[in-house]
Amino acid sequence: MKITQVRNATVVIQAGDAVILVDPMLAPKGAIPGLTYFGSERRRNPLVDLPENTPELLEHVTHCLVTHCQKGHFDHLDRRAVKWLRERNIPVFCSEADAVFLQRKGLQVQALGRQGRSAFLSGNIQLVSCLHGRGLIGKLMAHGVGYFIQLPNEPSLYITGDTLLTDDVRECIIRNQPDITLIPAGGARFDLGGDIIMGFDEAIALGALSDRHVIANHLEALDHCPVSRAQLQAEIDRRDWHARFFVPADGESLSFTAGANRL
Repeated sequence: MKITQVRNATVVIQAGDAVILVDPMLAPKGAIPGLTYFGSERRRNPLVDLPENTPELLEHVTHCLVTHCQKGHFDHLDRRAVKWLRERNIPVFCSEADAVFLQRKGLQVQALGRQGRSAFLSGNIQLVSCLHGRGLIGKLMAHGVGYFIQLPNEPSLYITGDTLLTDDVRECIIRNQPDITLIPAGGARFDLGGDIIMGFDEAIALGALSDRHVIANHLEALDHCPVSRAQLQAEIDRRDWHARFFVPADGESLSFTAGANRL
């Protein structure tokens, strides 16, 4: 399995003949308004351009997986991505809660049920609940889902989606022992309220919970995500986790082999 960090939550996963695009935000730098309003400098999103190898990565995509997309979550599916998926007739897998919303955009939707495991490619997929913020902010958010994926002859993969470190996330890791866990670590927050995804402390806590590979993203691409790659990498190095906890740059690929992931 090869996982390429594109930008923010957008990744491309190559597993056998399948190439899965996850949570595509394809807008150019600065095309979308900022998400914070107070402070010395307003910035438009995304903060950075797509990496140079994006066209090559997208050329081979066969499927798309969306964790959440309603209530203005452009950073997981923006207008440019919808147009791109529609023009290429790419099958889009999502939760039942998002299915009608995406069908109305003219996409080829494959809805996934929340109960048990569903068939996915040549293997199976299981949905895991997300908590995309607490309190008043949490009530305003589309919480979405994470995905635990098992494919033949590939390492198991848990894409947590946009979530805080909850009991559901902990249970999925403890029960399933995913070979790879992909997490948001930017500590996103608006001007009011607390974090709406994992930040520095929760990313490190998850790293201590799993004894297998962890990949952190959702970093340095949106104005409301204060955690930096350098912060995380310094703590990873201090704990001597560099062989299993990764903070890839945009455009960087990581490769994993089934059966060789437990450390």
